[in-house]
Amino acid sequence: MRILIIPSPVVTHLMPLVPLAWALRAAGHELLVVGQPDVMGVARQAGLNAVSFGDRFGMEDVFHSMLVPGKRPIELWGRLDPAHLEHFPPVWKDHSDRVLTSYLEFARAYRPDLIVADPMEFNSLAVGGLLGVPVLHHRFGVDAVSEPVRAAARIALRDSCRALGLDELPDPGIQLDPCPPDLQTAPGSSRLSPSATCPSTAVARCPPGSVRSGRRPRGSGVSWSPWGTRTLALNGVPFMRGLLRAFEGLRDVEAIATIPEAFRDEIGAVPGNVRMTDPVPLHLLVETCDAVVHHGGSGTVLTTVHAGLPHLVLPQMADQFGHADQLVATGAGIMIDDAAGQNDPVCLRGALEELLWDPGYAKGAGELREAMREMPAPSEVVAGLRRLL
Repeated sequence: MRILIIPSPVVTHLMPLVPLAWALRAAGHELLVVGQPDVMGVARQAGLNAVSFGDRFGMEDVFHSMLVPGKRPIELWGRLDPAHLEHFPPVWKDHSDRVLTSYLEFARAYRPDLIVADPMEFNSLAVGGLLGVPVLHHRFGVDAVSEPVRAAARIALRDSCRALGLDELPDPGIQLDPCPPDLQTAPGSSRLSPSATCPSTAVARCPPGSVRSGRRPRGSGVSWSPWGTRTLALNGVPFMRGLLRAFEGLRDVEAIATIPEAFRDEIGAVPGNVRMTDPVPLHLLVETCDAVVHHGGSGTVLTTVHAGLPHLVLPQMADQFGHADQLVATGAGIMIDDAAGQNDPVCLRGALEELLWDPGYAKGAGELREAMREMPAPSEVVAGLRRLL
């Protein structure tokens, strides 16, 4: 088959597609990534051929323009309001206006048999509908967002689609779901194991742990992936400073926090049992951890779920709240989903102690890990796709 991969212009939206791309190419299929300059670096790092169209999208710039000095997203907007999903974000409409025609012209020349995209890349549905090519959407993780936003996109992009000859934006023909069943809020038509996923640029490391063996824990980790780095950049340094100081005095606990060097001077001194280090691929180190503290990004969640770690989730924006909700519902973690609680060192300290000393969270995390390890590998998914198509 000849496959066109169209990611939305955010690096963490392309990264979950990489294992499927590798598996497709290993099975002998031809594939090409088409996107804006934002994702070209990740495509090259993944060893994928890619073609760039349009200007840089700049999601970080978009978020910065929406904030006020000294306030992080959760302090301004609180939890994600489902009503917000009924409106198609203007920035995504602008993205479509800039690249849809170019994507369509290129796809007509490339003649793909299948289009693969993430759930936020609605141009893929327009291109597939106009060319009569099936479209596969690969979810990031827990997904309570894509369907209501797609309904809003159908309205917002109606004129653009009709100008090109398409009555309205269609639904994806296939959805791949990386979550074990109990973690997902809505069923997917197929599932892809995240055991080989391209890791988030994050680390949570500590000495060999003991939660899973029933002994007292000797480790914890603070994991902050690319979205988490964006949390730091979006007025999150005081929040991180308070979180790291909450580890002070925790007996027999070491925490390693993945903090880019650019933020360390501003964070300042940390407790003696906390070490800051550069971000590295998360999957290389999580097997040595007893627990993980993170923002609820999909890459961090699925990688640490696969490692069987209990979670303290401090969501900041968007779908991070959905990941936190589901981890709590499965008994695998604790969530603090309000700004006041996240800024309260007593609240943070209490949540850390509960997570580390209550064996119930490790039990829930272990059950999720086993469910995830029963899911099909990318090579199995590719074989199923070929039969389906």
